[in-house]
Amino acid sequence: MDIEKYWDAVLRQDARRMAGFFAEGAYVNWHNTNEHFTPGEFIRANCEYPGDWDGAVQRVHRIDDLMITVVHVYSKDRSLSFHVTSFIRTENDRIIGIDEYWGDDGDAPQWRLDMQIGSRIK
Repeated sequence: MDIEKYWDAVLRQDARRMAGFFAEGAYVNWHNTNEHFTPGEFIRANCEYPGDWDGAVQRVHRIDDLMITVVHVYSKDRSLSFHVTSFIRTENDRIIGIDEYWGDDGDAPQWRLDMQIGSRIK
């Protein structure tokens, strides 16, 4: 499976293209919000989200039938920014399961800034 093409379809909110990546009976879990989706529900949530998306794949690791991706996802107006780590299981070149973890981008919390530890990554 071409993971770059999958993420391109997701970021462009292209429901038709997205559907072609999933095997029958596949699932998507968003652990941060405790939600379990069928591919159709996941595609609907992604494609009907208010606004338009953009982003960039930052890392891809492959271990047998598992792909781990880290993607910077942001609204085109740049008002929202997230990093998503996805564990994508495939079989016969189709997605059979995704476990995703979304994190809001932002500054370190004040309590850590007050400790004067760490530094900015970039």
